Amino acid sequence: MDFRTIVEVEKPIREIGPCEQMLFVGSCFADRMGKRFVEERFLATVNPYGVMYNPASILHSVERFLEERQDRAPKVVFLTLGTNHVYVLRETGEIVDNCQKRPARLFEERVLGIDECVGFLRQAVALLQKRVPAVMVVLTVSPIRYAKYGYHGSALSKASLLLAADTLVREMPDVVCYFPAYEIVNDELRDYRFYQPDMLHPSDQAVEYIWERLSEAYLSAKAKEFLVEWRPIKEAMAHRPFHPDSEAYKAFRQHTIEMAETLAQKYPSILPLPW
Repeated sequence: MDFRTIVEVEKPIREIGPCEQMLFVGSCFADRMGKRFVEERFLATVNPYGVMYNPASILHSVERFLEERQDRAPKVVFLTLGTNHVYVLRETGEIVDNCQKRPARLFEERVLGIDECVGFLRQAVALLQKRVPAVMVVLTVSPIRYAKYGYHGSALSKASLLLAADTLVREMPDVVCYFPAYEIVNDELRDYRFYQPDMLHPSDQAVEYIWERLSEAYLSAKAKEFLVEWRPIKEAMAHRPFHPDSEAYKAFRQHTIEMAETLAQKYPSILPLPW
């Protein structure tokens, strides 16, 4: 008997290679997934200007990143949508990314319509394509619910984001694809044991499971091979010795460095060890 429903993850436009140059922008869920790619030595930049929750702020981050980081050309970009609620500075009508602890009276909360969400995301994709014509943009919707909206209000917000993401995927199928993180948490895991104590954020176990589903579908065979080769080095680096000055630990450390050097010869773009 089957006791859970498995969410199908469609194959992406192209697979992600080892040590790929990537950009993650969006909600705190983008933070967690992006940092996992960093741990696995992908050349990932994660929320360079802080966590961004709505499509307008995500666009602002992409604009600023491309303007300031002329040296970076991300081939894969993950945009994680958290909410369609924005804060507008009353004086100018500008959507702000951070209220910077200014008085609440200066701002007005507004809800973006589906077409507005699509418009902001479309602009972000166009800018990314201008930098890297063959870029792959992966849209995800954060599974984290916003209790402050009320759970019905949170569901409406997520529905708008899901419709906006679907619209863009249909409009730009050769550039944009969708990874169902939202559906995996809500339809496949579907149990409070997969949440943190606040009952809103996915647990470490849930995030690890999503990473497994993502890597299974999105990583190339060569990238998966790289992860297997990288794992013993990663585990060795995490080792905390009782006697760091001992000859045994010095030999262990030197062996780890040699393994890393061998890996770097095979994958020249790998980041150097932080040792």
